[in-house]
Amino acid sequence: MADVKVVVLSDTHAPRRWKGVPPAVAEHLRGADVILHAGDVCIPDVLDELAAYAPVHAVLGNNDGPAVAAWGAPERLELDLGGLPVAMVHDSGPAKGRTVRLHRWFPSARLVVFGHSHIPLDETGDGVRIFNPGSPTDRRRQPHGTIGLLDIRRGTLADARIVPVT
Repeated sequence: MADVKVVVLSDTHAPRRWKGVPPAVAEHLRGADVILHAGDVCIPDVLDELAAYAPVHAVLGNNDGPAVAAWGAPERLELDLGGLPVAMVHDSGPAKGRTVRLHRWFPSARLVVFGHSHIPLDETGDGVRIFNPGSPTDRRRQPHGTIGLLDIRRGTLADARIVPVT
């Protein structure tokens, strides 16, 4: 099992909010082994831009259309990252009951990455860890735009951080 450095983004909302990789985001992307995008890319050019740094896995958000689907983003995705079972979905539903619901949706996942709310979250409960990186470009009522950084070592999530980029 390889160690994997993962950069997690969501809700970039290009081209309205994302005009290209922000310098503070690019700094983290340069060291990434894998990039996860939890939806609301809006245009597939963002995924191509990210893929210049590392392989990208993305899911469809509620603002993503046929072009993002054609790029290869499904509504839900399950993958193995360095021996860690990871799942992705854009909209995890209401906050109440979220860990139970995501564990039910993805029973084999140890980590579920999601977006939609633009609210960064790292929470463990009901047999699953859930992680929302927030948005690097549309912070809404949050103090900063944010991304997520995951460090996977020997099949275990050794570190998960939400990092301000604005």
